[in-house]
This record gives sequence, C-alpha cells and structure tokens, in this order.
Amino acid sequence: MLQLLDLAGIYFRAFHSSPASVTAPDGRPVNAVRGTLEIVRRVLHDGQPTRVIACLDLDWRPQWRVDLVPSYKTHRVAGATPANTGNVAPLDLSVGGLHPEPDRIEEVPDLLGPQVPVLLEVLAAIGITIAGALECEADDVIGTLAATETRDEVEVVTGDRDLFQVARPGPPEVRVRYIGAGMSKVVVHTAQSVAEKYDIPPGHYPAFAALRGDPSDGLPGVPGVGDKTAASLVRAYGGVPEILAAVDDPTSGLGAGPRAKLAAARDYLTVAPRVVAVRTDAAITVDPAGDGTLPTEPAHPQALIDLVEQWGIGNPVKRLLDEIAALQR
Repeated sequence: MLQLLDLAGIYFRAFHSSPASVTAPDGRPVNAVRGTLEIVRRVLHDGQPTRVIACLDLDWRPQWRVDLVPSYKTHRVAGATPANTGNVAPLDLSVGGLHPEPDRIEEVPDLLGPQVPVLLEVLAAIGITIAGALECEADDVIGTLAATETRDEVEVVTGDRDLFQVARPGPPEVRVRYIGAGMSKVVVHTAQSVAEKYDIPPGHYPAFAALRGDPSDGLPGVPGVGDKTAASLVRAYGGVPEILAAVDDPTSGLGAGPRAKLAAARDYLTVAPRVVAVRTDAAITVDPAGDGTLPTEPAHPQALIDLVEQWGIGNPVKRLLDEIAALQR
C-alpha cells in the first residue's frame, strides 16, 4: 500500500498539539519535529504501508487559484496571527531538489518556521521520500500521485476535508485516513463513506464543497446555502455546471429561493470548481527518486546521528525506525 502524507497538515497539527516547552538541548523548540515523527510512526503502524511519500506545499496559495477566487486563503496571509503562537515568519521548504518559489512561501508562527527544515532533514536522512510541485499545494501533489497510481492501494493521511475528493473505489482503491479530529478519533474514509457522510452521490464532493464554501480556505460558497441544501442540489442535479443549467431552466423544478441564491452567485460558481478540485496532472519532483518504497536502513546514517544529537530527538527517531523495520518483517 502507498501512503501519501499531507506533511504540512501533519506538522501544523503536531505544533499546535504539543507545548513549545518541548525543546532541544540548546533550548530551541522541537515540539513540531517530535510530534510529526510520532504522528508518522502512528499512521505507519495503523496503515501498514510498504511505500510512503511525504507531500509538500511548494506553493501554499497558488496564484492561479487566487486569480479565480481572490479571497482564497487571504486570511492566512501575514498579519493574521494566533495569539498563542507569536509572530509569523517565512517558511523554508528547500530540501533535495525541491525549492519553493520565494514569493509564494507560506508564513507560519515563528516557533514553527525554524523546525520545518529540521523535520525535512530528518525525514531525508531516514530515507522517507518527499515530493512537491511548483505552483501546487500538497493537495495537488497528493491528487496527482493518487490518480496516477496503478499498482498499489493508496491511503491519504490528512486533516483536510478537501482531500475527501480523491477517495475512489478503484482498482486500486484510494482511501483517506482523516486525522482532523485528533489522533484518538481517526476515521478511514472510502469513496462510499464520504458519499454517505454528506448524503451525496460518490464523486461529487468538489461540487458540494464549492456550494457550501469553506471559511478555512477563504471560499465564500453560496450565501444561504449550507450543507443540507448543497447536498440536495448535488443529489438532484449533479455537478456545478448542471446546477447552473437548472437555474436557467424554468422547468427544472428548482425552487425560487435556491434559484435566486444560485443566480446571484453565478460568477463565483463559474470558477469555484476549478479552485476546489485538486490537480491530477502536477509536475512532481520526488527526493530521492523512486516510488516511495520504505528504506531498509537510514539513507544518511551519519547525518541522522548528527541531527539526533543536535536536536535531542533520539526517542521519536528510534521509534519511527523501529516501526519502519517492523513493516518489513
């Protein structure tokens, strides 16, 4: 099984769930590093993959999405800082052959920013494959890898509901291990369970999401259309183009209220599906080159030893290495 990790989502979760008092020998915070290594160990144990690829946001807010919906992730731009995380700082995601565009780097809490390059160095030293694509979010990398996989079943590990759309019955099947409610409340979703959760036909999550909107991504949705109305529209008419066709068709059976709301949001609905849909054609770079097969031994043992000593992360690294070894027995 191929396990695709939404790495940014994982390290943000690790950072916010562990206190900054978790530090290296020199006093610098390593809560995100330690927490991420433990989450990765846990999902490897639970999912039992033979291949793992950690996927990066090389562009957390692609300009092509902003051009379509200007409010896209606007609230995450510098200046909107959670009270308990201090200032924000540019995030360096450079590792191996992966280099984000300098003007498209997400700004993150200043206690997290310096930890991410350390995390990437640790994963690279262990030998876990890291993937990214210019002008693409991790969602697009995951969407492309999931769509193009022809050999093994795929499991996506994420706390982002947007990635529910990649679930498919297969073959090979693509599932989503959703960690958004915490590691004690993990749910593994199939294409069918996503459809049942939202009461929509399989494969129609993007249309549903475009209609209801998503404040966490700055997607306004259609004012006055919530989950229930969005689901009923998708069940009745299908995708957004079909719903807009129903707006224009007086014989479609669409009620006057929903018709007016949808007509008023036509400009948004014309572009929103392209923003919500993850790409399946991203030009992905992987480091190291290959298919994500888990290493039989650390790729760079001396570098890993040095990182462990410098950052005081011996226990989580050992547990992760032990888990990788156990998967290969």
